[in-house]
Amino acid sequence: MANGITDTPVLMAAKSHLRNENPLIVAVSTNDGLSGSAENIGKLLNRKHIYFVPFRQDNPITKPRSLVFDPKYILDTILKSLEKEQIQPILL
Repeated sequence: MANGITDTPVLMAAKSHLRNENPLIVAVSTNDGLSGSAENIGKLLNRKHIYFVPFRQDNPITKPRSLVFDPKYILDTILKSLEKEQIQPILL
């Protein structure tokens, strides 16, 4: 998604949603968020109409590069995105 590739139905739907300037909610859950995926997460953080559910490190001891969103912030993220605002802080 960060590089504009639409090779799956989900990515095509996301691109279509963004084309209409609707908010797109992203809930990060990845084992390489602090390594391989960090660059792409950074790109998405700077894009208009993309809003992140706040996330944190999953388990710093056993999974030092893993990120996971906090589900208790999903509704707040959606409501703020409708006001064109990113809920803060993004990184918990």
